[in-house]
Amino acid sequence: MLLGKCPCCADGHIEVRDKEVRGKKVKLYACTNAKWKTEDGEMYELTEDARCDFKIWQNSLARYGKWLSYKEVRTLLKEKSLEVELLSKKYGKKIYYNKQIILDSEYGVSIVWD
Repeated sequence: MLLGKCPCCADGHIEVRDKEVRGKKVKLYACTNAKWKTEDGEMYELTEDARCDFKIWQNSLARYGKWLSYKEVRTLLKEKSLEVELLSKKYGKKIYYNKQIILDSEYGVSIVWD
């Protein structure tokens, strides 16, 4: 399934790939020009013929209680930013707050802290 154009290369598109990391199934939203190899199923590195390395892990914001959906990634690729609801468990209390996330060529997405 293609979600949109890659923000880092001219001819790539972002596709959904199923991966397993530490025994958990997660989605990897990656450029069609990016190809990875792994030996142990946990560490992924680019192959020699890869032309782009852009990727967004579905669980990249998991520490804030957020997993990115197809729809959110599609909107993020189109609009370049997106407001999401995050969760903080500070002092034993659950606090929800909204923050903007943007595309980041190194990490996939980044939170905009005011």
